Amino acid sequence: MYAVIKTGGKQYRVQQGDVIFVEKLNAQADETVSFDALLIGNDNETRIGTPVVEGAKVEGKVVSQVKSAKIVVYKYKAKKNERKKQGHRQPYTKVEITAING
Repeated sequence: MYAVIKTGGKQYRVQQGDVIFVEKLNAQADETVSFDALLIGNDNETRIGTPVVEGAKVEGKVVSQVKSAKIVVYKYKAKKNERKKQGHRQPYTKVEITAING
């Protein structure tokens, strides 16, 4: 069984036991989180929600809060001695999918 969930403005196709990285959630490690299912399917049938499938939830457990690799942004203007160096690390939440109910 699989489901499509939406969080952080993105959609993810998940199955039980999957580990996904989603945009940062306000949850500590070992807390449970639930997502609404936009679509649920298995080998025989597929249920599509409008916009979500009624009574369907996807449960997950927060594994940890992590950051991506550093991205360096370097801007300059030629012949003007104008330079700007900036770094960024995007925060993510690592979630393990524990159950698909629905």
